[in-house]
Amino acid sequence: MPVEPFASLPPYRIKVVEPIPFLDAGQRREAFAAAGYNPFDLRADQITVDLLSDSGTGATSSAQEAGAARGDESYAGARSWFRFRDEVRDLTGFDHVLPVHQGRAAERIVFSTLLGPGRICLSNTHFDTTHANVVLAGAQARDLPCPQALDLDSQEPFKGDIDLAALEQTLTGPDGDRVGLVLMTITNNGLGAQPVSMANLSAVAELCRRHKVPFWLDAARFAENAWLVREREPGYGDWTPRRIATHAFQLADGCMISLKKDGLAPVGGVIALRDPQVYAACEANLIATEGFSTYGGLAGHDLERIAQGLREVVDAGYLGSRAAATERLARLINEAGVDTVQPAGIHALYLNAGRLLTHLEPARFPGHALASELYLRGGIRCAELGSLYLGELDGRHRLVRPAPFELVRLAIPRRVYTDAHLDHVAATLAEIAKEPGRVPGYRIVSAPRLLRHFKVRLEPVAPRAARRGRAAAAR
Repeated sequence: MPVEPFASLPPYRIKVVEPIPFLDAGQRREAFAAAGYNPFDLRADQITVDLLSDSGTGATSSAQEAGAARGDESYAGARSWFRFRDEVRDLTGFDHVLPVHQGRAAERIVFSTLLGPGRICLSNTHFDTTHANVVLAGAQARDLPCPQALDLDSQEPFKGDIDLAALEQTLTGPDGDRVGLVLMTITNNGLGAQPVSMANLSAVAELCRRHKVPFWLDAARFAENAWLVREREPGYGDWTPRRIATHAFQLADGCMISLKKDGLAPVGGVIALRDPQVYAACEANLIATEGFSTYGGLAGHDLERIAQGLREVVDAGYLGSRAAATERLARLINEAGVDTVQPAGIHALYLNAGRLLTHLEPARFPGHALASELYLRGGIRCAELGSLYLGELDGRHRLVRPAPFELVRLAIPRRVYTDAHLDHVAATLAEIAKEPGRVPGYRIVSAPRLLRHFKVRLEPVAPRAARRGRAAAAR
């Protein structure tokens, strides 16, 4: 069968650009030291290629900006609200829709409604803020990833699935009555941007119905999950991404979506659900804390951008070209001698820092070390998902239980960077891979108790070989 010549070609052309900075090596060292070696505390004008997050960092389209110009800023019942509501209803099939300013607000409202002290939230993987909002609601977050997720190198197509046996065992076990919510994250961001199969979602829906437990989706990347289902799961090859996404939503009782990802917008989120009583409780919380229920903390122009973005994001041409760009970058990185979590997802690639920086023990945070080196060598900002983020520390910030893997996430903004920018990322990694033993580790100077990776401050610790060399020279 002939290959479509435009299969990986982005279905758009660039119309508006902005300049990016190019700091020299000395300026980058000075900037990073002033930021406490924390990429979150770097200034945007100190970054050349920013892969810290795909959240709210994408480029909007001319159609989105044209819609924004029509934004109705009425306090209640704005025209823009009705367009937003209708698009969400059409995509998800849920009747009850509440706008929020971003996904974290949706988490807070939903968890305070469905959870509480002593309750349990089960998930394929809670992401960082999701976990924090479960805890802040007084509940416990438990991750039940499928066994295949533990093999970073395998080509298993759906490592984002939940462990169905563990889920059923929990629901039927002594803690079953405490489970207030089963939350499936699509795609599974905390486990290498891996997708969740429709078969897994269907099985979760059946278990939750049987045990009368609410089943919700954390669907920030619903369109990318739909594309990977179409590409990898038998029976869906002739479905459109939109049809697959709608089918996934209809398996659940409700969803929370950060629309800063697959909403193609710089701000926004949504709660959509079936149950009118849960909706009423969420709406009361929303009005008290976010804004009236027809704007939820968003401006009319935001609602218009999102409504248009929800149509553009499920376009097969867009999704195919985005997937192809990520796959290409993964290939270049692997050819440079750096392993990534396999198979490649779409919104991000995850570097296996623990395998590359074998001279650094987990207590020296190899994931953070590699992310730091990418900035110092190439002006590339990204973040680790390893022991700095997931490890257990004692009261003096010393690691007592490491994370299972030492990873670095390269999150790729939507419709922003060209192949040349991504080639620079691969080339920088190739240089690091030539002499990985030169990369220093890090120690924590100060850190908050919750979500420490956002505000932690660190300092470098020279590799042991370098310390031995300096000591020998001193003698």
